[in-house]
Amino acid sequence: MDDAARLRARAQEIADEILFPAALAVDGADRVPASQLDLLAAEGFYGVAASSGGFGRDLPLLAALLESLAGGCLTTAFVWLQHHGPVLAAAGSDRPGIRESWLEPLARGVRRAGIALAGLRSPTAPMRVRAVDGGYLLDGVVPWVTGWDMIDTLYTAARDEHDDVHFLFVDAADAPTLVTTPLELVAVQASRTVDVRFDGHFVPADRLADVQAYAKWSSSDASGSALNGFLALGVVNRCCRLLGPSPLDAELAVTRAALLAADANALPAARAAASDLVLRATARLTVQTGARAVLRDNHAQRLLREAAFLLVFGNRPAIRDALLTRIGDFSAHR
Repeated sequence: MDDAARLRARAQEIADEILFPAALAVDGADRVPASQLDLLAAEGFYGVAASSGGFGRDLPLLAALLESLAGGCLTTAFVWLQHHGPVLAAAGSDRPGIRESWLEPLARGVRRAGIALAGLRSPTAPMRVRAVDGGYLLDGVVPWVTGWDMIDTLYTAARDEHDDVHFLFVDAADAPTLVTTPLELVAVQASRTVDVRFDGHFVPADRLADVQAYAKWSSSDASGSALNGFLALGVVNRCCRLLGPSPLDAELAVTRAALLAADANALPAARAAASDLVLRATARLTVQTGARAVLRDNHAQRLLREAAFLLVFGNRPAIRDALLTRIGDFSAHR
């Protein structure tokens, strides 16, 4: 068995034997158990995006792992997913010392990272960065930062006066100049997702991983991430297994193939199809389960709430518009 096949098999085993049996407990907890994240690190899953086998560019492998883990526990998979962007950033950085200092501990899961990129998307008050002696100062608010108190590194993006984006490795710790506000979510509450406010927060110069023009970053960001769609497909996959054979099985295969094949132009429609499918799959499971589906100890209600979360997670205007078109076409699924 090659490394990719081993990772796929182990991810499914962990999902079925460890994550899914604990998913309802995690759903009601204030954080993902450290034992689950420690297991993923020990099994090599924190470094898969930059492994020597080149898996960082292997979307089918990353997608398969994410789908399996999300089908076990969406919250755990959601926290784990945030880590891979920083790993790839460290692996691809040409800045002095970044790869040498950051890649190995991130890949081993000794350091665990989240992302703070959404502050760039604010049309009125984007995250700002300015150079000072010895480093940079950050100002602004980043919404939707996941994993607080479970991560130690925050991969943070901010724009300078020339409209260049600076990407920095920031210590993920509350401070007088870095304040977090917890968010109350309908699902994945144990992901410890927060808003982060920076107020002249200093970051040393040797934490700078990359600089690129905002226009370049914005263009690549506009269509969203294909990988995010596999969170939804993980939930669909679990619904299919709980339901037994149904037409959803074929839809899952078709939607998975479309996400894997999608280019930037096709990606919004493929993401919308995944979100539409997770909504219908969880609704079907709820109806088939019956009245017990609304009890808090039943997986159906958890999965249905997770579907609501996934309808809006990682959306972009093009994905939202495509999804509204799909769910507004009442004849599409007759």
